Amino acid sequence: MDLEVCIDSVESAIAAERGGAKRVELCSDLLEGGIGPGAGLIASVRRHIGIALFVMIRPRGGDFCYTDHEFEVMEEEIGHARHLGADGIVLGILDEQGRVDVKRTRHLVDLAGPLAVTFHRAIDMTPDLPAALHDVLATGATRILTSGGAPSVVLGVEEIARLVQAAQGRISIMPGGGLKADNIAAIARATGASEFHCSARTAFPSPMRFRKPGMALGYIHDREYQRFIVHEASVRTLVEALSSASTNAVGAATN
Repeated sequence: MDLEVCIDSVESAIAAERGGAKRVELCSDLLEGGIGPGAGLIASVRRHIGIALFVMIRPRGGDFCYTDHEFEVMEEEIGHARHLGADGIVLGILDEQGRVDVKRTRHLVDLAGPLAVTFHRAIDMTPDLPAALHDVLATGATRILTSGGAPSVVLGVEEIARLVQAAQGRISIMPGGGLKADNIAAIARATGASEFHCSARTAFPSPMRFRKPGMALGYIHDREYQRFIVHEASVRTLVEALSSASTNAVGAATN
């Protein structure tokens, strides 16, 4: 069983690799659910890690119904990601009715080739997950990241299990959204999935000693003085939990 870790910094990428992650998903602005990272960040992460690097292709936060200009940006970003050494890309496009935009997604999958493509949790915003699975299969994407159409994998575990069964190995179904060390093994057993996605982030305070009273650049109180980072130990704990679940599954199958 493999673990993918969502990261937004070089430090977190290094920690994810050292902790045993198989792959990282590189984003910026995780408070928005992740948008496309800059070229400098992609290049730096690529220099510092040897595991697979997947790059988010998302031009902005908000919904997943993009204008023609935003779609053009996505095309450009795929080219930059490939040039900078990405092993895969992560994207999701929906139409105005919340369905998978098969035509546009297939175009980006073809454009990204031979890089692998993950269709991300935009699928959880669709009105019909089984239909969305069929649509993503038609795009040629490699895997689907999903919480089962629920706010977390814990709440969506039954739907994820159904998606794994319906996929029949034609595409990987990767649970993500709320995975923790104390639930990942149970999610693995319940769903039958073989790949898992988590952030493993921990908040820590800014080292800045001067903090200007009453001043903020955004809408979240004290956001300027808080950071998030992935810790190697947190990733290792998740990997060990998955390894234990895998070992137990093999043991049960042989008895």
